[in-house]
Amino acid sequence: MTASGPPPNRLLQMLGAADFALLRPHLVTIELVRESVLGEAGSTLRQVHFPHHGTVSITVSLSEGQSIAVAMLGRDSVVGGGAALADGMAASDAVVLFPGTASALDVTVFRTIAAASIPFRNLMIRNEQVLLAHAQQSLLCNTLHPVEARLARWLLRARDLSDSEILPLTQEALAQMMGVRRNAISLVAHELQRAGIIRYSRGQIEITDLPALEATSCDCYAAVKAHHARLLAGQQ
Repeated sequence: MTASGPPPNRLLQMLGAADFALLRPHLVTIELVRESVLGEAGSTLRQVHFPHHGTVSITVSLSEGQSIAVAMLGRDSVVGGGAALADGMAASDAVVLFPGTASALDVTVFRTIAAASIPFRNLMIRNEQVLLAHAQQSLLCNTLHPVEARLARWLLRARDLSDSEILPLTQEALAQMMGVRRNAISLVAHELQRAGIIRYSRGQIEITDLPALEATSCDCYAAVKAHHARLLAGQQ
């Protein structure tokens, strides 16, 4: 957080000076450590997080132990805001995918400020509407689209949040996020590499042909991107 304004989280930057002044004394900058858990389904949240850098995967788990990602959040969102506005219980798991930093805010303080500031509360509600649309789009995508298109969508979203073509992602992590077998990811990644669209090595994937990756992705990528763009533009 700079002395002159809010930290590099797009939602915090949308607040007017008076509304951000309510938050400022209570924001604590923390490290987002890879694979650390910010929220666990069924548990009571203690903090909400406004990412600056880094990426958080929102996942839901099935009874047989399998999990699948429904959203990927970063500096254009807040982690735990919806639960904090409701009963304080996390509905899904929030796990750090890419390391970085975030502003943490105590849930009790979050609720107090949401009650005092209509612009802040409305922004948090709009953000939750975007996340719901994101989750619904993921459900549609997982049901209708092939693994290749789904993989391209997640890589593009990760690239947008990290501002980098080099992504610290393993095929195992992608398989867990997408709820598919690792060999399915390996086959698709091999085809994308052979086509010159990506280059992968142990522990990282590099996007080498962004337009081709966008063409490989399904329409869900553009739909999710549009939802976030409308939020950040202050539109309903």
